[in-house]
Amino acid sequence: MRFVDEYRDEAAAQRFLHAIAELVTRPWTIMEICGGQTHTLIRSGIDALLPQQVTLVHGPGCPVCVTPLELIDRAIAIARRPEVIMTSFGDMLRVPGSSIDLLGVKAAGADVRMVYSPLDAVKLAQKYPDRQVVFFAVGFETTAPGNAMAVWQARQLGLANFSILCSHVLVPPAMEAILGSPDSLVQGFLAAGHVCAVMGYWEYEPIALHYRTPIVVTGFEPLDLLHGIYMTLRQLEEGRWDVENQYARAVTREGNQPAQRLLSQVFEVVDRPWRGIGLIPHSGYRLRPEFAPFDAELRFDVGAISAQESPLCIAGQIMQGLKKPHHCAAFGTLCTPERPLGAPMVSSEGACAAYYQFQRNA
Repeated sequence: MRFVDEYRDEAAAQRFLHAIAELVTRPWTIMEICGGQTHTLIRSGIDALLPQQVTLVHGPGCPVCVTPLELIDRAIAIARRPEVIMTSFGDMLRVPGSSIDLLGVKAAGADVRMVYSPLDAVKLAQKYPDRQVVFFAVGFETTAPGNAMAVWQARQLGLANFSILCSHVLVPPAMEAILGSPDSLVQGFLAAGHVCAVMGYWEYEPIALHYRTPIVVTGFEPLDLLHGIYMTLRQLEEGRWDVENQYARAVTREGNQPAQRLLSQVFEVVDRPWRGIGLIPHSGYRLRPEFAPFDAELRFDVGAISAQESPLCIAGQIMQGLKKPHHCAAFGTLCTPERPLGAPMVSSEGACAAYYQFQRNA
């Protein structure tokens, strides 16, 4: 596959590994933010090939994983209504709520559909004017522009039967929450390239300076990640804390400014709870007041629904880089992809799913 295989070249990977081994003089801990990066690291064995002094920990970069349990229960309550067509991406349908997931609700007779774009949900609203079509809008800044466009388009079309259940979260506040914790182990970050393709990386510069922590914007292929790890370690060894861009083929400092303008037009920044982590100030989006008629949480009056996490699930500690999946007593026994206790075991970007699939237990 042209333009992909070149980022999976074994000889080039060995050269990076040799350069990293030559560079490192002391122990360092690096966190990759994105769950997609986590899966590449584990699937390709990079975590096992790095020198022993380099520890990789896994961040809260799986948007499905950090969606609060009570929001999933709210989605389930909405989906059970006979007038509703509930839509979302495939991962969300299998994430457990307090007692059932959306696929279970579908099996019980609810109209729950997997879509590939929020605009598919807009089309459903046009096709079924007598039904209420709800899109479960989950994601970081990467997917937020598409969901903003769906709401904007629904308003332009005058669709009174379309709404979104919004669970958008933002990366920079989560990074600050991790770095600001007295228990933090993180000394350098690999920032998610797709988020930065939308938002740029100017937001990370004050974080790197304030916490004296290098941040390297990194892609998703094995060589991207090895290069990003090398760049981060080089900064750590040299005593620098800059923001550098490994993913220059897709990311600029300023990002996609038309997308940013759309986001600021449709959404406003609010405090958001993160599953397993808790409330992080200024870490999420909700619809602006002028778009409130498209807010499913308000339309169906489900905001009072609350939920309690399983005490056996340590997903929050995993996503803060304090523990790894195999440190969980339930991992692979009480918690499996078929019967997950938490979202990181079922999401395609979840760290627990990666460890389970690729048999990482050390």
